[in-house]
Amino acid sequence: MDEPIKNSWDLRQEIIRLKGLEKVQGEAIAERFNSPAAIFSTVYSLFPKSSNSGENKSNIFNQDFVSILSRFLIPFTLNKTIFKHSGFLIKTLVGLVSQKASGYVNEESVVGIFDKVKALFTKKRTYAKEHYPYSL
Repeated sequence: MDEPIKNSWDLRQEIIRLKGLEKVQGEAIAERFNSPAAIFSTVYSLFPKSSNSGENKSNIFNQDFVSILSRFLIPFTLNKTIFKHSGFLIKTLVGLVSQKASGYVNEESVVGIFDKVKALFTKKRTYAKEHYPYSL
């Protein structure tokens, strides 16, 4: 802790020290905002980082492309099709619920569904080859 100010000399010394501190901090702030990359890194540092080693899916910067795309497409699609003539409150609720639901849509789930559908078609094709080997 700083020494208490007892006379005018101590006050002048404290003013000089604070002006020097202000100059140093001003230079540090100017350094943080001198380029677009520095500005982006400053804004990115405002978002909390996950404390665990696993990937935090609630943070938008830690998601894959499909998750980010689903965060915007699901509410937009629902509000333009099913809830087309709904009011502001219903569309807001749909947006909030679909934002939470889009957390479950990621690249692995989409690829998994695609593989299951693909397996259904290849299964039918192999069944036909086993039972009718000379067919076209």
